[in-house]
Amino acid sequence: MSVYVDDPVTLWRGQRWAHLMADTLDELHGMAARLGMPRRAFQDKRSGAHYDVTEALRDEALRLGAVAISRHRDREQVRAIIRVARSQWSGATTAP
Repeated sequence: MSVYVDDPVTLWRGQRWAHLMADTLDELHGMAARLGMPRRAFQDKRSGAHYDVTEALRDEALRLGAVAISRHRDREQVRAIIRVARSQWSGATTAP
């Protein structure tokens, strides 16, 4: 099980942002807590459960053991991680 953080490519409010995702919600929330992020920052979206993190928080997540992933180099791995993140969305349904 792992926590992942992608490339900080989204420019917003003068900073570059990345996505913090994980194999489980417990891991995701645990890492966010270690980074000092409030639970209200959790993005429970159809596109996938995640936290948006600044470049500085991304660096700290990596220092704490998150795995760096690149949407450019690790496309298949990123797709798999996003599938897991989407399955954790509170509106997702599971097949019987």
